[in-house]
Amino acid sequence: MLGLQALFFYIFAFIAVGGALMVVLARNPVHSVLFLILTFVAAAGLFLLAGAEFLALILIVVYVGAVAILFLFVVMMLDLDFGQMKKGALKYAPFGLIIGLVLLAELIIAGTGSAYHPELAKATALPMQPLYEMSNIRALGSVLYTRYILFFQLAGLILFVAMVGAIVLTLRHKQGLKRQSIPAQVARNPATAIEIRKVESGRGI
Repeated sequence: MLGLQALFFYIFAFIAVGGALMVVLARNPVHSVLFLILTFVAAAGLFLLAGAEFLALILIVVYVGAVAILFLFVVMMLDLDFGQMKKGALKYAPFGLIIGLVLLAELIIAGTGSAYHPELAKATALPMQPLYEMSNIRALGSVLYTRYILFFQLAGLILFVAMVGAIVLTLRHKQGLKRQSIPAQVARNPATAIEIRKVESGRGI
């Protein structure tokens, strides 16, 4: 059983890493979003293997079913010339490489440093009930909405700003198209809102 679980772990891990690389390397932005969806599905499989069923389902329902599909529609509606935009991307390659090395160093330090020592974890962790007495949903909520509530709200604010930005980018004004004007509606008075016409008997307007 452990051998089968390890096999599926390596399969999902390989798909997740390969999909993440293709998100960056794919020339077509629509293909990048599709590879992003594949990466989310593989990550959900890893969460299932780790026993975090709630996180796996949330990853499928929220990120694959909503966020990634929103990205796909936004990319398709923008209809931008990404080939023209990528012509000058090579001049930013050194800067991107530096950022990538910094992130890699942070991951190595976080994985091998003293932050994950058992003694330090016991000293800094909040008191929680044993996992066999509570579900992983309750354990996640008890940490997310207490210790990390500020980061959770900031993440929601960032997603909200991204959604507003996507709407603004895709909003196109056409000539001759009537749009609602809130100030004009609020400034109306009886003199401008009502028009009285005298109609002759037996004739329409």
